[in-house]
Amino acid sequence: MKTITFSLHTQQPLLATSFQGDPNSDVSYNYIPGSMIRGAIIGRYMQEYDLSNLDLNNDLVKRLFFDNNTCYLNGYLLSQKKNQEKRTLPVPLPWFKDKDSQLSDNSSQITVYDFSIDEEEKPEIPKSVGESFWTEEGGVTFYKEKRRINIHNRRDRKKGRSSQEEGEIFCYDAIDTGQVFQSVILCDEADADFLKNLLQKSADIWLGGSQSAGYGHTKISDVNCHDTWNEINIPPTERINRECLTITLLSDLILRDEWGQYAVIPPSKQHQTPAPLTKKLEKVLGTLKPQRSFAGNNLVGGFNRKWGLPLPQVPVLKAGSVFVFEKISITSEQIQQLENLGIGERRGEGFGRVAVNWLEKRYFYAKKPEYPKISSQPVLKLQTSQTLAAQMAERLLHQKMEHALQKQIGSQEIKGDIKSSQLSRLQMVARQALSTGDCSLPLSFLNNLPSNASSQFERAKIKDQSIDKSFKQKLDEWLNNPLSSIKNQQDLIVKIADVERSITDEFAKENKLAEKYTLRLIMAVAKKAIKEKKNDL
Repeated sequence: MKTITFSLHTQQPLLATSFQGDPNSDVSYNYIPGSMIRGAIIGRYMQEYDLSNLDLNNDLVKRLFFDNNTCYLNGYLLSQKKNQEKRTLPVPLPWFKDKDSQLSDNSSQITVYDFSIDEEEKPEIPKSVGESFWTEEGGVTFYKEKRRINIHNRRDRKKGRSSQEEGEIFCYDAIDTGQVFQSVILCDEADADFLKNLLQKSADIWLGGSQSAGYGHTKISDVNCHDTWNEINIPPTERINRECLTITLLSDLILRDEWGQYAVIPPSKQHQTPAPLTKKLEKVLGTLKPQRSFAGNNLVGGFNRKWGLPLPQVPVLKAGSVFVFEKISITSEQIQQLENLGIGERRGEGFGRVAVNWLEKRYFYAKKPEYPKISSQPVLKLQTSQTLAAQMAERLLHQKMEHALQKQIGSQEIKGDIKSSQLSRLQMVARQALSTGDCSLPLSFLNNLPSNASSQFERAKIKDQSIDKSFKQKLDEWLNNPLSSIKNQQDLIVKIADVERSITDEFAKENKLAEKYTLRLIMAVAKKAIKEKKNDL
């Protein structure tokens, strides 16, 4: 088989309607469906040959558009790393992070755990990573599509405006402009040049719904033909020997059981593998014993322009689902067969794409891409405007610091035999120093404690990044370097127009914001420990 890859640049918002949202809104998928790309190429084929209808008895038409010899894969976001652009893939469902871990648009990283490999090693409160796509860029990098919400008024077709009968408000949640997706066509060698020429006929193509209302204009670029291509960029020969067999869905999967019913996973059996999937795989791989699964269901539909009607809704197994089986002997040819042909129904529209023995890391670090910083903020010329913007930024910074403090207090816990009277004295000294932000006062208190009181502070422990540290040692760190007490400092930045305030700038230093944050943290930790001691009595 030949592979044709091409990029799709959104020039207008793109509406690939899914079944999300309420009845008065249309919410787009976060990718460009393969069926939509196939429909646009069919339209281009008919225009090229001046056809009003397709001849479904024509062997070329059937082979190009209506059987599984030619597959039009979904258009997923293209990664933006310079000279290393890749087609991203859906994030696997068994990937979890700690509930409090947050990704920001900079170089910060979080730890991600793969439950399909190991469920024993996991965060304290696991939560789904909540991202759309990922790729490998010297480590896992998450990508998420940008969206645009537009509000519209329904119009009376005869009057050309809204009326009492036709005047409802509705909204479109569409894929935003200025994004690049990459799609793939798998075809016979004999058809590759024909399809490539169709794609290169014109750079402009229209995709999705509401094209007459300013949606769907897309440009095609970087059309390339490949003799060999692998969707996950790992050769099958490197995936033969794994601890267990894993099947990861790279797109939605449509399966039916022996009675013709669509295969879905009931809510009460989220970790069970559907029998129709096991039977499909056994035709290629032999007898399989399911162990566990991390899967979800979805509904897909579409729109047939020929009929002018929506397509029937079909339940599917969600892209990113992972199914784990006991280890079996497998060959690279079997892996290649499953990944090239896919499984299930409507494979020609991009459904049923799978990866075999893809993921193997129990946990890893992940980040978001580093986009170039382009300032779109207006420049304030009047002094009064700058003063007002500075006041707004300072208030918002204080608000962010308050939220960060409350969040940090929840994760701090003092363990050990320290008397409430010592904690009360610490709390009182920190309160006295708070008005001036003078950390030397509590430092002097700690350094001049009687030996018995000092030993209580030494023996008490406080958790710091999963490590128990001496409470006195931790207090010394915080008071000698107040910024060390503040987690995720990169999040404590506020920008109003061209005025910026952060926890490390001159404004923060003059007002001793880090020192006051540290003193308030000490007071809160001490108060929390006293309260817990009372509750234990």
